Amino acid sequence: MAGLPPKDRRARPLFPPVETADQDGYLCSGLALREDVLLEAYRQGIFPWFSSGGLVHWFSPDPRMILEPAQFHVSRSLRKTLRAGGYEISLDRDFRAVIRGCAAARSKQRGSTWITPDFLRAYSALHDLGWAHSIEVWIDGQLAGGLYGVALGGCFFGESMFSSRTDGSKIAFASLSRQLDAWGFSMLDCQAHTDHLAGLGARAIPRVEFLARLARALEKSSRRGPWVLDADLRW
Repeated sequence: MAGLPPKDRRARPLFPPVETADQDGYLCSGLALREDVLLEAYRQGIFPWFSSGGLVHWFSPDPRMILEPAQFHVSRSLRKTLRAGGYEISLDRDFRAVIRGCAAARSKQRGSTWITPDFLRAYSALHDLGWAHSIEVWIDGQLAGGLYGVALGGCFFGESMFSSRTDGSKIAFASLSRQLDAWGFSMLDCQAHTDHLAGLGARAIPRVEFLARLARALEKSSRRGPWVLDADLRW
């Protein structure tokens, strides 16, 4: 276990106040996707969403979509799938494959993806430092779905998830939520509202409440990687 990286309080703030974000949550553009910049952004409730024209765009939406890990909603059909087995769950086994899977899935669905090679490099670097993590679902030895994000203190900032087999991402999300709850994480940041996330138990809260929850979560020691799934994690 280790705390957050040290912060030079004499340094000039990297980002403008989140209260200055527009109605879509857009805050500012610029700043390189460096590990220190990303960690500072997450500490302030800010995340990079996409880049264009060589600039990275940073967001802090209001309201903010969150999930309390213990409140993940397991539908009857998903519970049946989870209990039936036939899959393997792992943590941090193949982070780069998960982020590439997320990029490919979004590109296939929408014709483009914000997970550019620069994003892949930056988050892979965070993973190598123990801050970014992935959860993988394997079926017949093949990656069937997964999810990745960043963990600071008692908050996991979810970035993206994908499925290549039915319920692959739901199995990953459910398993990660259960593991985070077992480790005492208080919040899983889902960023923005989608009906899919709402159906899994996530809810929107005002940004001011999110920031207060985040401040409390950051008081908890960080669990650096690589992560290993608890042996007794069962459905």
